[in-house]
Amino acid sequence: MYPDFHYLFRALFGIDLPGLAILKTFGFFVAMGFLAGAFILKLELKRKEEEGRLQSFIEIEKENKVPGIGQLIFRLILGFLLGYKLGGFLISNDAGLSIGDYILSGKGHGLLGLIFAVIAYFWWNSEKKNALKKGGKEKEVAVLPHQRVADIIFIAAITGLVGAKIFNALETWEHFIQDPIGSLFSTSGLTFYGGLIFATVSLYIYSKSKKISFKELCDAAAPALILAYGIGRLGCQFAGDGDWGIYNSAYITNEQGEVVAASGPEDFQKIVDENPEAFYEFRKFKEVPHKYFPSKLPTWLVAQNYKYNVNNAGVRLKDPLPGEYVSVLPVAVFPTPIYEFFASLLIFGFLWFSRRKWKVPLQMFGIYLIFNGLERFFVEKIRVNTKYDLGFIQPTQAELISFAMIIAGIFTYIYVSREAKKRGKKLE
Repeated sequence: MYPDFHYLFRALFGIDLPGLAILKTFGFFVAMGFLAGAFILKLELKRKEEEGRLQSFIEIEKENKVPGIGQLIFRLILGFLLGYKLGGFLISNDAGLSIGDYILSGKGHGLLGLIFAVIAYFWWNSEKKNALKKGGKEKEVAVLPHQRVADIIFIAAITGLVGAKIFNALETWEHFIQDPIGSLFSTSGLTFYGGLIFATVSLYIYSKSKKISFKELCDAAAPALILAYGIGRLGCQFAGDGDWGIYNSAYITNEQGEVVAASGPEDFQKIVDENPEAFYEFRKFKEVPHKYFPSKLPTWLVAQNYKYNVNNAGVRLKDPLPGEYVSVLPVAVFPTPIYEFFASLLIFGFLWFSRRKWKVPLQMFGIYLIFNGLERFFVEKIRVNTKYDLGFIQPTQAELISFAMIIAGIFTYIYVSREAKKRGKKLE
């Protein structure tokens, strides 16, 4: 696995550049997911505008607006923090700290913080002088929805991240209360459905404020959402952030840290008995969830041990390469992020090539909800997450939400289709 670009470049090119550890693989794929989603969303919004399904809205713009004292304070604080923390980390000699640990520590570089703050002041002052020379004036401009894709993506990213963290905290409550600050600011531990719910609510408020049809926005976002989700899952895969499946006990890890076929089902229990600390998260289960699944498919498709995973889950490698990530899973697991990536591509392809077929607003979004819910509901069958005891069933949080999405998608599609038919009959 490649938890950061330090590991990636070392594996691909044999170059050891510890400074690249600042670039996290998971964050890179998440960013790529947002960029791909933004591109698809812009195309769809443009199409809907050309078809007359979305109209422009009026905004007041102020040319050469003079930056106020609030902007100065914000830039001074931001400049100081960038120099103090980010600059301090880049020139730090403490190789044992990750950027996340460094930022949350009391360490920093005061002189760099002061330099960056001074630069921020002169930047603000220069803008202020230029604005005063030119003079500011207000004007009304007509804006098309596709011209605000950057705003839409930014709002979705921020509120989605907050929702993903909150839902993950609820899903892993026992772990969260032990280290709430570390959990909230870690680069792993994100629940997609929490992000989707929060982002949807925030974009509903945004669309109403701009008088953009929320129904059309949902339809335009459907293919973008599933594509971004699939690319994000590649980040989970390459970083090894824990979003993997149950153990495939037909494959174990050898002394060199490589995946090899087990000699039989008994090998799994032997490894569990020899490495109880590696399976601590399953203490609430009667047994460690696993499936003995020998296969003629490529090994990487059914069994991976996430060597050098970003969570340092599993056992320590006997002879790890230099770096902060030194662990490997003692038994291979099903690589569910790969399954979700391919499923997302299939769903995206279906939505993209059939998007002109759905004439009624929210029809395509209803289809998206159904397919997204089905994909996640079935993959949960080979994943291990916290379960809720509802008496007759013990579902995971993702199963409950995905089931609700399926029902909501079916209801949405049927309801908007029937309403459209009723309106059509009235017009005849």
